[in-house]
Amino acid sequence: MTLDLYINAILLGIGLAMDAFSVSVVSGLSDPHMKAKRSNTIAGTFAGFQFLMPVVGYVVVRFLITIFKVFEQYIPIVSLLVLSYIGIKMIISGFSSKEEVEPITNGTLLLMGVATSIDALSAGFTFAEYTISDALISAGIILLLTYAICMVGIYLGRKIGDKLSQKAPILGGIILIAIGLEIFAKSFM
Repeated sequence: MTLDLYINAILLGIGLAMDAFSVSVVSGLSDPHMKAKRSNTIAGTFAGFQFLMPVVGYVVVRFLITIFKVFEQYIPIVSLLVLSYIGIKMIISGFSSKEEVEPITNGTLLLMGVATSIDALSAGFTFAEYTISDALISAGIILLLTYAICMVGIYLGRKIGDKLSQKAPILGGIILIAIGLEIFAKSFM
């Protein structure tokens, strides 16, 4: 792997991790007293999807591009719907009279992992000329960067969430909807 491929992977990793970072902040907001194991699970889930999706994109572009093209136009819509659904649930939860804020469930975490990594699938298309080892190394760099960036996001969310208390889910829900709208809007650019 040449230096320019490493640099491209680092820049791509940082760019791809931004949606996962935002959702990590939301995760920290929703559970200000989150344990280290849960933080690792959340960051690991986002990082895992950010690794998996470019690899799948690489395979698709190398072998199945004509089949995938049919579905490509629906990716931003799916992201918008999933993140809006989760965001609306969080906003409603924030306005409820419960004392305790419900942390994000594992099922919701998986949905958010998929929704925030769909753009990484397209990034895998840019690996078309890479060897399989270069594609895997690039995806590995993306995984490591995403994990680190998500851990920072969770930490920041926990600090903010502790101060915002019951209003944190409302802010988190608004952020998720905004991320969904941003992914959707980027599809028209």
